[in-house]
Amino acid sequence: MLDHLFIYFPSPWVERDWAALSGLPLHELMIPVSSHVRVHGWLVVASATAPILLWCHGNAGNMTHRLDQIAEFYRRGLTVCIFDYRGYGKSTGRPTEPGLYEDAIAVYDFLVQHRHIRADRLVLFGRSLGAAVAGKLATMRSAAGLILEGAFPSIQAMADYHYWGFPARWVVDARFPLVDYAGQISIPTLVIHGERDAVVPMALGRKVYEAVQGPKEWWVVPGADHNTVPVVGGDRYYERVLNFVRRVIR
Repeated sequence: MLDHLFIYFPSPWVERDWAALSGLPLHELMIPVSSHVRVHGWLVVASATAPILLWCHGNAGNMTHRLDQIAEFYRRGLTVCIFDYRGYGKSTGRPTEPGLYEDAIAVYDFLVQHRHIRADRLVLFGRSLGAAVAGKLATMRSAAGLILEGAFPSIQAMADYHYWGFPARWVVDARFPLVDYAGQISIPTLVIHGERDAVVPMALGRKVYEAVQGPKEWWVVPGADHNTVPVVGGDRYYERVLNFVRRVIR
Protein backbone atom coordinates (compact mmCIF):
# COMPACT_ATOMS: atom_id res chain seq x y z
CA MET A 1 0.00 0.00 0.00
CA LEU A 2 1.00 3.65 -0.44
CA ASP A 3 0.64 4.99 3.09
CA HIS A 4 4.17 6.43 2.91
CA LEU A 5 3.11 8.57 -0.07
CA PHE A 6 -0.25 9.78 1.23
CA ILE A 7 -0.23 9.62 5.04
CA TYR A 8 3.20 9.89 6.64
CA PHE A 9 5.69 12.68 5.93
CA PRO A 10 8.45 12.33 8.52
CA SER A 11 11.51 14.55 8.59
CA PRO A 12 14.90 13.09 9.51
CA TRP A 13 16.63 14.29 12.64
CA VAL A 14 19.03 17.23 12.43
CA GLU A 15 21.61 16.97 15.20
CA ARG A 16 21.81 20.31 17.00
CA ASP A 17 21.89 21.49 20.57
CA TRP A 18 18.14 21.94 20.66
CA ALA A 19 18.11 22.72 24.38
CA ALA A 20 20.52 25.60 23.93
CA LEU A 21 18.76 26.86 20.80
CA SER A 22 15.32 26.79 22.43
CA GLY A 23 16.30 27.74 25.97
CA LEU A 24 14.15 24.85 27.21
CA PRO A 25 15.07 22.09 29.69
CA LEU A 26 14.70 19.29 27.15
CA HIS A 27 15.09 15.96 28.91
CA GLU A 28 15.66 13.32 26.24
CA LEU A 29 13.74 10.06 26.29
CA MET A 30 14.39 6.91 24.29
CA ILE A 31 11.58 4.51 25.05
CA PRO A 32 11.57 0.88 23.88
CA VAL A 33 8.33 -0.14 22.20
CA SER A 34 9.41 -3.52 20.85
CA SER A 35 12.60 -5.41 20.02
CA HIS A 36 13.10 -3.28 16.89
CA VAL A 37 11.37 0.03 17.69
CA ARG A 38 12.50 2.76 20.06
CA VAL A 39 10.67 6.05 20.33
CA HIS A 40 12.53 9.31 20.89
CA GLY A 41 10.91 12.07 22.90
CA TRP A 42 11.38 15.10 25.11
CA LEU A 43 10.05 15.71 28.58
CA VAL A 44 9.98 19.44 29.37
CA VAL A 45 9.24 19.87 33.06
CA ALA A 46 7.78 23.19 34.16
CA SER A 47 7.59 22.23 37.85
CA ALA A 48 7.16 19.16 40.03
CA THR A 49 3.43 19.79 40.39
CA ALA A 50 2.62 21.09 36.89
CA PRO A 51 -0.05 19.39 34.76
CA ILE A 52 1.41 17.31 31.93
CA LEU A 53 0.44 17.50 28.26
CA LEU A 54 1.17 14.25 26.43
CA TRP A 55 1.45 15.49 22.85
CA CYS A 56 0.74 13.39 19.75
CA HIS A 57 1.81 15.56 16.82
CA GLY A 58 0.65 15.59 13.21
CA ASN A 59 1.75 13.56 10.21
CA ALA A 60 4.63 15.74 9.00
CA GLY A 61 8.04 16.83 10.24
CA ASN A 62 9.29 15.85 13.67
CA MET A 63 9.14 17.24 17.17
CA THR A 64 11.81 19.90 16.58
CA HIS A 65 9.24 21.69 14.41
CA ARG A 66 7.03 22.11 17.49
CA LEU A 67 9.60 23.87 19.69
CA ASP A 68 7.94 27.30 19.55
CA GLN A 69 4.64 25.89 20.75
CA ILE A 70 6.33 23.74 23.39
CA ALA A 71 7.98 26.92 24.69
CA GLU A 72 4.62 28.70 24.94
CA PHE A 73 3.05 25.85 26.91
CA TYR A 74 6.12 25.65 29.16
CA ARG A 75 6.12 29.42 29.73
CA ARG A 76 2.54 29.14 30.93
CA GLY A 77 3.37 26.48 33.49
CA LEU A 78 2.60 23.24 31.65
CA THR A 79 4.95 20.29 31.51
CA VAL A 80 5.09 18.83 28.00
CA CYS A 81 5.95 15.31 26.90
CA ILE A 82 6.25 15.12 23.12
CA PHE A 83 7.56 12.22 21.06
CA ASP A 84 8.26 11.27 17.48
CA TYR A 85 6.40 8.30 16.07
CA ARG A 86 8.39 5.39 14.70
CA GLY A 87 10.20 6.48 11.52
CA TYR A 88 10.10 10.16 12.53
CA GLY A 89 13.17 12.05 13.74
CA LYS A 90 15.41 9.70 15.73
CA SER A 91 12.69 7.13 16.41
CA THR A 92 13.38 3.79 14.76
CA GLY A 93 11.04 1.66 12.66
CA ARG A 94 8.51 2.49 9.98
CA PRO A 95 5.20 4.28 10.59
CA THR A 96 1.97 2.30 10.47
CA GLU A 97 -1.40 2.98 12.04
CA PRO A 98 -1.13 0.20 14.67
CA GLY A 99 2.49 1.22 15.25
CA LEU A 100 1.59 4.83 16.05
CA TYR A 101 -0.94 3.64 18.61
CA GLU A 102 1.69 1.36 20.15
CA ASP A 103 4.15 4.27 20.33
CA ALA A 104 1.67 6.49 22.19
CA ILE A 105 0.81 3.71 24.65
CA ALA A 106 4.51 3.06 25.30
CA VAL A 107 5.16 6.74 26.06
CA TYR A 108 2.10 6.93 28.32
CA ASP A 109 3.13 3.79 30.20
CA PHE A 110 6.67 5.13 30.58
CA LEU A 111 5.39 8.32 32.19
CA VAL A 112 3.06 6.49 34.56
CA GLN A 113 5.22 3.50 35.43
CA HIS A 114 8.75 4.92 35.32
CA ARG A 115 8.28 8.63 35.96
CA HIS A 116 5.49 7.92 38.48
CA ILE A 117 3.16 10.51 36.95
CA ARG A 118 -0.44 10.05 38.03
CA ALA A 119 -2.99 9.61 35.27
CA ASP A 120 -5.12 12.36 36.78
CA ARG A 121 -2.27 14.81 36.11
CA LEU A 122 -2.15 13.95 32.41
CA VAL A 123 -4.01 15.66 29.57
CA LEU A 124 -3.74 14.03 26.15
CA PHE A 125 -3.20 16.45 23.27
CA GLY A 126 -3.48 15.40 19.65
CA ARG A 127 -3.21 17.54 16.56
CA SER A 128 -4.42 16.57 13.05
CA LEU A 129 -3.40 12.93 12.52
CA GLY A 130 -2.23 12.94 16.13
CA ALA A 131 -5.81 13.63 17.21
CA ALA A 132 -6.70 10.10 16.10
CA VAL A 133 -3.69 8.74 18.00
CA ALA A 134 -4.61 10.67 21.16
CA GLY A 135 -8.26 9.67 20.75
CA LYS A 136 -7.34 6.00 20.51
CA LEU A 137 -5.07 6.37 23.53
CA ALA A 138 -7.96 7.89 25.48
CA THR A 139 -9.95 4.68 24.93
CA MET A 140 -7.10 2.51 26.26
CA ARG A 141 -5.62 4.50 29.14
CA SER A 142 -7.02 6.90 31.71
CA ALA A 143 -6.34 10.64 31.70
CA ALA A 144 -7.79 13.84 33.14
CA GLY A 145 -8.77 15.24 29.77
CA LEU A 146 -8.28 15.26 26.01
CA ILE A 147 -7.58 18.09 23.56
CA LEU A 148 -8.14 17.50 19.84
CA GLU A 149 -6.99 20.13 17.33
CA GLY A 150 -7.61 20.05 13.59
CA ALA A 151 -9.18 16.60 13.98
CA PHE A 152 -10.79 14.59 11.18
CA PRO A 153 -13.26 11.69 11.50
CA SER A 154 -11.30 9.17 9.43
CA ILE A 155 -9.03 8.81 6.42
CA GLN A 156 -12.08 7.90 4.35
CA ALA A 157 -13.83 11.10 5.43
CA MET A 158 -10.83 13.02 4.15
CA ALA A 159 -10.95 11.10 0.86
CA ASP A 160 -14.66 11.82 0.59
CA TYR A 161 -13.95 15.53 0.84
CA HIS A 162 -10.77 15.88 -1.20
CA TYR A 163 -11.21 13.07 -3.75
CA TRP A 164 -14.98 12.87 -4.24
CA GLY A 165 -15.46 9.67 -2.25
CA PHE A 166 -12.57 7.68 -3.72
CA PRO A 167 -12.22 4.46 -1.65
CA ALA A 168 -9.13 5.15 0.48
CA ARG A 169 -8.71 1.42 1.22
CA TRP A 170 -7.66 0.91 -2.41
CA VAL A 171 -4.40 2.80 -1.88
CA VAL A 172 -3.69 2.98 1.88
CA ASP A 173 -4.00 0.63 4.84
CA ALA A 174 -4.47 3.43 7.37
CA ARG A 175 -8.01 4.17 8.59
CA PHE A 176 -7.56 6.32 11.72
CA PRO A 177 -11.30 6.19 12.53
CA LEU A 178 -11.34 8.85 15.23
CA VAL A 179 -15.10 9.22 14.89
CA ASP A 180 -15.45 5.63 16.13
CA TYR A 181 -13.04 6.15 19.03
CA ALA A 182 -14.86 9.35 19.97
CA GLY A 183 -17.95 7.32 20.78
CA GLN A 184 -15.94 5.60 23.52
CA ILE A 185 -14.43 8.78 24.99
CA SER A 186 -15.96 9.78 28.31
CA ILE A 187 -13.30 12.15 29.71
CA PRO A 188 -13.65 15.93 29.30
CA THR A 189 -12.67 16.88 25.76
CA LEU A 190 -11.83 20.18 24.09
CA VAL A 191 -12.09 20.18 20.30
CA ILE A 192 -10.32 23.11 18.59
CA HIS A 193 -10.57 23.94 14.90
CA GLY A 194 -9.45 26.69 12.55
CA GLU A 195 -12.29 28.60 10.89
CA ARG A 196 -10.53 28.60 7.50
CA ASP A 197 -9.05 25.13 7.63
CA ALA A 198 -8.89 23.95 4.01
CA VAL A 199 -7.08 20.70 4.84
CA VAL A 200 -9.64 19.48 7.37
CA PRO A 201 -12.81 21.52 6.82
CA MET A 202 -14.52 22.72 9.96
CA ALA A 203 -17.52 20.48 9.26
CA LEU A 204 -15.29 17.40 9.63
CA GLY A 205 -13.94 18.64 12.95
CA ARG A 206 -17.50 19.23 14.07
CA LYS A 207 -18.36 15.59 13.32
CA VAL A 208 -15.61 14.51 15.69
CA TYR A 209 -16.94 16.85 18.36
CA GLU A 210 -20.48 15.56 17.96
CA ALA A 211 -19.32 11.95 18.30
CA VAL A 212 -17.57 12.51 21.66
CA GLN A 213 -19.75 11.11 24.43
CA GLY A 214 -18.29 12.77 27.51
CA PRO A 215 -18.28 16.42 28.64
CA LYS A 216 -17.05 18.42 25.68
CA GLU A 217 -16.26 21.89 24.35
CA TRP A 218 -16.07 23.14 20.77
CA TRP A 219 -13.92 26.16 19.99
CA VAL A 220 -13.32 27.71 16.57
CA VAL A 221 -10.32 30.01 16.06
CA PRO A 222 -11.46 32.80 13.69
CA GLY A 223 -9.27 33.28 10.62
CA ALA A 224 -7.02 30.29 11.33
CA ASP A 225 -6.21 27.61 8.79
CA HIS A 226 -5.02 24.08 9.51
CA ASN A 227 -1.46 25.01 10.45
CA THR A 228 -1.92 28.43 12.04
CA VAL A 229 -4.34 27.80 14.90
CA PRO A 230 -1.82 28.55 17.69
CA VAL A 231 -0.33 31.53 15.83
CA VAL A 232 -3.62 33.16 14.87
CA GLY A 233 -5.23 32.26 18.19
CA GLY A 234 -2.27 33.75 20.06
CA ASP A 235 -2.75 34.36 23.76
CA ARG A 236 -6.43 33.45 23.54
CA TYR A 237 -5.48 30.02 22.24
CA TYR A 238 -3.02 29.31 25.04
CA GLU A 239 -5.34 30.68 27.70
CA ARG A 240 -8.18 28.51 26.40
CA VAL A 241 -5.97 25.42 26.60
CA LEU A 242 -4.65 26.38 30.03
CA ASN A 243 -8.14 27.06 31.41
CA PHE A 244 -9.33 23.68 30.15
CA VAL A 245 -6.35 21.94 31.77
CA ARG A 246 -6.96 23.74 35.07
CA ARG A 247 -10.60 22.68 35.09
CA VAL A 248 -9.96 19.00 34.44
CA ILE A 249 -6.98 18.70 36.81
CA ARG A 250 -8.03 19.49 40.34
